Amino acid sequence: MEEAALSFANPNILWLLLVFPPAMIAFFWWAWRERQMLAMQFIQARLLPSLTVGISTARQKFRMTLVVLAVVCVILALARPRWGFEWEETKQRGLDIVVAIDTSKSMLAEDIAPNRLTRAKLAALDLMKQAKSDRLGLVAFAGSAFLQCPLTVDDAAFHQSVDALDVNIIPQGGTALAEAIETALRAFKEGENYKVLVLFTDGEDHDSGALDAAKKAAEQGLQIFTIGIGSPEGSLLRITDAKGRTDYIRDEQGNVVNSHLNEALLREIASATPKGFYLPLRGVKTIDTLYEQGLAPLPKSEAKEKLIRSYHEKFYWPLSVAIVLLLVEIFFPERKREPRSKTAASAEGRQILRGAAMFLLLLLLPARVSGSPASALREYEAGKYEQALKEYEQLLQRKGDDPRLHFNAGASAYRNRQFDEAAKQFNDALAAPDLRLQGQAYYNRGNSLYHLGEGAPDSEKKMETWQKALQDYQSAVKLNQQDADAKFNYAFVKQKLEELKQQQQKQNKSDKQDNKDQQKQQDQQKQQDQQKQDQKKDQDQKSQDQQNKSDQKQDSANQDQKSEQQKQDEQKKQKEQQQAADKAQKEKEDQERKEQEAKQASGKPKDSSDDKDQGEQGQAYAVGEMTPEQARQLLDAQKGDENLLPIKPTGKPVDRSRPIRDW
Repeated sequence: MEEAALSFANPNILWLLLVFPPAMIAFFWWAWRERQMLAMQFIQARLLPSLTVGISTARQKFRMTLVVLAVVCVILALARPRWGFEWEETKQRGLDIVVAIDTSKSMLAEDIAPNRLTRAKLAALDLMKQAKSDRLGLVAFAGSAFLQCPLTVDDAAFHQSVDALDVNIIPQGGTALAEAIETALRAFKEGENYKVLVLFTDGEDHDSGALDAAKKAAEQGLQIFTIGIGSPEGSLLRITDAKGRTDYIRDEQGNVVNSHLNEALLREIASATPKGFYLPLRGVKTIDTLYEQGLAPLPKSEAKEKLIRSYHEKFYWPLSVAIVLLLVEIFFPERKREPRSKTAASAEGRQILRGAAMFLLLLLLPARVSGSPASALREYEAGKYEQALKEYEQLLQRKGDDPRLHFNAGASAYRNRQFDEAAKQFNDALAAPDLRLQGQAYYNRGNSLYHLGEGAPDSEKKMETWQKALQDYQSAVKLNQQDADAKFNYAFVKQKLEELKQQQQKQNKSDKQDNKDQQKQQDQQKQQDQQKQDQKKDQDQKSQDQQNKSDQKQDSANQDQKSEQQKQDEQKKQKEQQQAADKAQKEKEDQERKEQEAKQASGKPKDSSDDKDQGEQGQAYAVGEMTPEQARQLLDAQKGDENLLPIKPTGKPVDRSRPIRDW
């Protein structure tokens, strides 16, 4: 069924008809008057008719009218007029694509203008334009991740979700790539279209496990394509607070954070899936390359049938009229052309040729002085590799972001046997959005690393370098399955590496045997030395025993002599003690006798109680000791001051080790 009606796809463009045509008419009228006034000022009135002979005012006005009408037709063409439409049944065949965009604060870096997050959002919208028949979903992630937009064919909903992204949409800071992959995987449903994840990030993963998450997702059929946002050199992160003040983001120690693009991690994540690959967001064809070489070859499944309205576009009619009007304006002269002489025409032609030759000479001179890709290629083909390398380096100083120049410089350095420089240039060429150039760069870097390892004096260094070369050959084969040279070089280097490992194992066995022999000799020498030491110890022990025997004899003689002297001293001491005791006994007897004589002289009888009291009073006590009577009095005085001991508290003991809180 078809309906005939005029409509416009972009009707808002028609408002320009009220602006541009009147403005152009006013401008042409003003320019006409200014030109007439200037002509009257600088040209005499009598000369004016002769100088303007043949000029027609009507022709000039006609040309201006043609320009205005051409602009009107261009505006109508931009409004996209459509005449009628018809309903069509269509079956959509497409992919399920989840776009994950990093919204962490590191995406505020301005190493890619205007900043990383804005460029990622624009790239996602470019992908939406490429994926016309595919379903798109959106995942925003920072320290965590969530599904911003489920899979849908509604471009307006996806566009609105992308526009809403900013660094504050997720409150948790950081970059969790593993959680972003897991969230994207949950957005797909079982048994539906081919699963694809396009990851826009700078690769600064603050949590481990991104590579493991990618491998698990690959087992479930997910293909991951990583797009690197930023530069390896990085940029300082600046933020603006609510008052408009700008400051740098700092870490826990107060240092300013410099955010870098982690290309190595993004390559590993993409390589974890069978058909995924990594691309840096540079230039204007990155998304085209992603869709043409990565997404378009994937198998597509059919969706349900639906009716769509197919309009008949008619924009080319006003556009064709505008082109015709402009061509007429160009070739329609203001005055009738007069025939010229052949001599004048020839002179004018020679003048034009001379000027063109001079112009070409001026264009070619700077290129010849400063070098050009063509001259560098000529030097390379002539075998002057060192000169070609110098010219490519000069070109890289002016255009350092061209991966093709890095590749050619690496080829020149490789031919000049500067393998270290060649590996460096081929590594820089890996940033190319062209997968074919990436594969060749991997292959040539593998060759350079093989030659570097071949010249390494250390076997460990050689094995490490050859292992890197094997990885490059694997990457080249992954990008181009038909690359027979890369497969052959991979097998060759792997065989050389196995031979080197076997040779090293033999060398290690030989070294171990030499060490065993040397250890055995050392053990024998130690045994001989030990035997000599034991013999010497035995001799010393014998001489020591003899010396001890002689000393013991001498000691026994001395001991006997000492014991005899002690006996004599004891006898002398006992004798002195006996004499002292006899003297004391004699003095006591004399004292008793004198007391007896004194009592008899006084005539008082002897009282036993007096003797007792006298004995108690006469008893002596040591200095500082209390008498029994004093001790008894002290105890009596203390009886009134006795206090009961406190009763032991029962229950749970109070813990006073905790801090006191006053809230």
